[in-house]
Amino acid sequence: MLLQSACLYGFVGGGLPDHIDTVAVLPFDNDTPVSVIPRELLDALRPDIESRLGLRSVAEARAHAIVRGRIVRYDPDIPVAYSADPNQQVAARRRLEIAVDVEILDQTTGKALFTRRGLVAQGDYDERQEADGRRRAIEKLVRDIIEGAQSQW
Repeated sequence: MLLQSACLYGFVGGGLPDHIDTVAVLPFDNDTPVSVIPRELLDALRPDIESRLGLRSVAEARAHAIVRGRIVRYDPDIPVAYSADPNQQVAARRRLEIAVDVEILDQTTGKALFTRRGLVAQGDYDERQEADGRRRAIEKLVRDIIEGAQSQW
């Protein structure tokens, strides 16, 4: 019964307005010196937007909604845990933070469906494994963007 009620009120497809069934996820602008972040974020965001929101990817000109944003900060070197050896002052665990501004725009109406400035995600990693921390932070950003967009409706 609850499922039937949810379908009647348009909660299928992530709760997006009924006219939105296509999306273009654009590469985020990058204000950081790390050139791989836009591609890694795009590669993680696009399939999750499609599967979790029930949308189909198309070119920007044909999309009902576009996802765009800017990577505003990347801090890869926050010490979390230090070595237990008193002769070594080396961090054994590190944390990185990525901050983005993101918007999902309804191209049909011109209205923002979701906007978040300064969305921050963190990823912990072992010494010299920065890519692992970046992957974790990107996964959290993707989850937060999708969940934030779903909660708007």
